[in-house]
Amino acid sequence: MRIISGACRGRKLVQIQGKDIRPTSDRVREAVFNILGPGIRGKRVLDMFAGTGALGLEALSRGAQSAVFVDAAQSSCNVIKRNIELCRMADQARILCHDLIKGSLPIFHHTFDLIFIDPPYHKEYPGQVLGKPGFSELLAPGAIVIVEQSAKESLNYPGNSLDKYLEKKYSRTTLTFLRKSAIDEGCV
Repeated sequence: MRIISGACRGRKLVQIQGKDIRPTSDRVREAVFNILGPGIRGKRVLDMFAGTGALGLEALSRGAQSAVFVDAAQSSCNVIKRNIELCRMADQARILCHDLIKGSLPIFHHTFDLIFIDPPYHKEYPGQVLGKPGFSELLAPGAIVIVEQSAKESLNYPGNSLDKYLEKKYSRTTLTFLRKSAIDEGCV
């Protein structure tokens, strides 16, 4: 696993070992960032269920302003820390070891322009996180939320200020792109 493009292009990342681990493939990550295009520059990123931190680090490598990485497993948080150090991005990154399913959403002092939700497959976690009280308050105007899940799953979420605008399938993975709705932003 490596950073695909940007300032850290080609940098190999430390991986998490174990049979239950399913990192986002380079192919799927490249597809996500091709869809997002150069609009990633200057954005604040939240990487939920961060695992190795590959999605957030790819965003930073491509010019995102900052990234917060959230994962419940201490082992993942340790790997994310090592990967941040490998990419020399400690000034732009923050790690929060927090269980997004069992706990409430963390309190942040700013909103995010881009949120990645890449939980373990087949557990219906995306809908649970999207439905948590306060989720819409995490979203900056025009924010994009990208959910990665198994192609066998469907995304059930309480439309809380989010509209689905794109869905792409890549082999066994589905990417769903959601955007903060204009109605929620005060536009008609």
